[in-house]
Amino acid sequence: MTAHIIDGKAFAATVRARVQQAASDFKKRQGIAAGLTVVLVGNDPASEIYVRLKVSDAREAGINSRDIKLPATATQTEVLDVVRELNDDASVHGVLVQFPVPAQIRQDAILDTLSPDKDVDGLTTLSAGRLTSGRPGLVSCTPQGCLMLIKSVRPKLDGLNAVVIGRSQLVGKPMSQLLLQENCTVTIAHSRSRDLAAIARSADILVAAVGRAEMVKGGWVKPGAIVIDVGMNRLDQPGLKPKLFGDVAFDEVKDHACAITPVPGGVGPMTRACLLRNTILAAFAQAGMSPPAEL
Repeated sequence: MTAHIIDGKAFAATVRARVQQAASDFKKRQGIAAGLTVVLVGNDPASEIYVRLKVSDAREAGINSRDIKLPATATQTEVLDVVRELNDDASVHGVLVQFPVPAQIRQDAILDTLSPDKDVDGLTTLSAGRLTSGRPGLVSCTPQGCLMLIKSVRPKLDGLNAVVIGRSQLVGKPMSQLLLQENCTVTIAHSRSRDLAAIARSADILVAAVGRAEMVKGGWVKPGAIVIDVGMNRLDQPGLKPKLFGDVAFDEVKDHACAITPVPGGVGPMTRACLLRNTILAAFAQAGMSPPAEL
């Protein structure tokens, strides 16, 4: 068996095209463009790149996007004041504060202040509560993208065994909730799980989001499983440029799985596309309109 390679880049392009059409429709009906504001505190080089990409992606999709840059010396009060202003700004439909933030600022204080209706990262407590209770709301971008990729392979997931390796607030926990909503039987495994390999082998759907390069080996995977690799581990190589590895040993696992995401080119592009999707969904919801069904 050789796995089907799930092309996250191509699928993300489809999502972006749908977002662009929805953004055009929103502007025609409301007279203003959907708005996304990204807040960056400090000058972390990686964060600056991420913010630049997010703002550029949004503009290409027809979303009115801007970034607000605050110095690394900004106080928590100053950052929260900016978040409150954006909460109250009717022209801004989505707000994203780029993490990590400097040590003097508590991440949970930002999330407690941010309006869940504008929480396009899906990280606030109310966003998580809405997901858990099955109520409408914005879902964390990476797990939402993972689910879309899974369903591109198998649209109906009823009754399948799903294993999520990793229990983070960003990926593991919301991923498990999304799979439960698809009527899967879900197991969350983690570093303290006993016989992790055996748990993984029980999965019809295996999502690896643990942050350890190539931890999931070929023998961990049930023949015919769908494997989604969320890991992005940049490792140094003697005499070569650093290389990006997933949490899954791709060359081993592709001979066991029926479908697998590569790293790079799998989940990463979908995370960025789902940020745009969340912004449009937020804009439609705040305007009291139903979003296009194809979103």
